[in-house]
Amino acid sequence: MTLIRPRRSVLYMPGSNARALEKAKTLPADALILDLEDAVAPDAKDLARKQVVDAVKAGGFGPREVVIRINGLDTAWGAADMKAAAAVGPAAILVPKVNSGADIAGAAKAMVDAGAPAHTALWAMMETPLAMLQALDVARAAADPANRLAVFVMGTNDLAKETRARFVPGRAPMLAWLQTCLAAARAFGIEIVDGVYNDLSDADGFLAECRQGRDLGFDGKTLIHPNQIETANRVFAPSEEEVARARAVIAAFDLPENADKGALQLDGRMVERLHAEMGRRTVAIAEAVAARGP
Repeated sequence: MTLIRPRRSVLYMPGSNARALEKAKTLPADALILDLEDAVAPDAKDLARKQVVDAVKAGGFGPREVVIRINGLDTAWGAADMKAAAAVGPAAILVPKVNSGADIAGAAKAMVDAGAPAHTALWAMMETPLAMLQALDVARAAADPANRLAVFVMGTNDLAKETRARFVPGRAPMLAWLQTCLAAARAFGIEIVDGVYNDLSDADGFLAECRQGRDLGFDGKTLIHPNQIETANRVFAPSEEEVARARAVIAAFDLPENADKGALQLDGRMVERLHAEMGRRTVAIAEAVAARGP
């Protein structure tokens, strides 16, 4: 099994806010998106770029996965953002408004040309109507390791803007897009995190949407406020009961007498070998979460 890295909570932090960048080093989020795009006003773009670069250079983020979201490469700031981000070698560079596999290949080439180290992955924002229609083409770019495509990030606010879909409990207007992107991601081994929840005063609504995202199959959720971290971390982590069940299934199939069996009965339930494979991932996630610490 490939290395599992928890991405239960992925917090956006505005690059123009130096205090927020420093505070990010103390927050229990699994990943941090240091944002140069939507969260930064046009007249603050240069300042934000410098502050993010300085923050990544200084380090101190501990186990948190550090990602820099750049402005689109077709904007006035994109090329400078890519050059600066590549130079400091974050865990990933997040590219907005990806529409096709060609966009991924172009962004990957720009990363390499800018000197991004081998460990810096490419993340893609899935946030346009065209991306929804071409999700498979975007995901297929991950088949070429040179593209470094590792994670899809759902941009539900931009999707709502472009499609005029409304935010309603249960997200019925967006479910087809969420599931399409999820299926495309899984087809090519890409991780995928859910979009943000905008109403900071609605804790119950946020909890329900985290549970929905988890049940759909997302690896975690993007967040807009530190107060959302605890809930996302709890919901997207396997429960003690799930881990215990997974260990029991794995142990049953590991018995010598079951080595050639594709299915068996355990505690009155039929389980297949695929459930053992699923269980190994559940255990790996739980162990990775435990290793990450508070």
